[in-house]
Amino acid sequence: MVEKESKNGIFTGHFLENDSYCMVRPAGREDWLLVYTLEGQGFFRTPAGDKLCKAGELILLRKRVPHTYGTVKGETWNFLWAHFNRLPELSLLPDEEVLLCPLPSSELQRRVLRIFRSLLHDSRAQGGFWEELCDNQLSALILLMAGQLADKLDYRVSQVMRILSAQMQEPLSINELAARVGLSASRLSHLFKSETGRSIVDTLNNMRLEQAVLLMLQAGRTAGEAAFGVGFQSYNHFAALFRRRYGCGPAEYKRKAEL
Repeated sequence: MVEKESKNGIFTGHFLENDSYCMVRPAGREDWLLVYTLEGQGFFRTPAGDKLCKAGELILLRKRVPHTYGTVKGETWNFLWAHFNRLPELSLLPDEEVLLCPLPSSELQRRVLRIFRSLLHDSRAQGGFWEELCDNQLSALILLMAGQLADKLDYRVSQVMRILSAQMQEPLSINELAARVGLSASRLSHLFKSETGRSIVDTLNNMRLEQAVLLMLQAGRTAGEAAFGVGFQSYNHFAALFRRRYGCGPAEYKRKAEL
């Protein structure tokens, strides 16, 4: 069943497809796609290459990435999916076009299945605060995925990611972070970039920008309130980073989103 898309871009469903199923999007989409495979196999093809997903695996496709996906030949693909946007937890994930996350234990698979089923139920029922409930469930899935993928990172990088997520509103320096994980600032900076593909500063700024968007669109904050609420010390710096990330200023972005 396919649910209708919400004003916040939440769009969910459960498909059972034979090997004739194929979706081609040369320009990608303006949202993210999260898929959990129940049975069979699917494939995702992007400029970075091909990835297969099988039962017990989550796969996340980034927005604006040209892609083709579908059922592997000779298979039937049974999967749950959700299109969504504007989740700050996405900043905890590696910067790749498609992320494949195997869930190693049956307990973890059951947990993900329960969350996904709740997500589909709330997006279908559309009761009170259903979009907020869906956002929370998607955040939980992304956090579980980030936790599994973080196990593959150096443990000091994983620790820094957790600190950034928990304390993004506070002033954080690389020297302070390095001291907390027992490294020099230069060693931590190099290690973090090699493990995640992004600098510590870029990662923190992305987390803050994602959270600022949520505060503006869902909590009714002004751009200035959102900027200082997520930890930016200068509104001009916030606005410059926002424009670079989203292609327009924060006030204009908010007006467009509310149309």
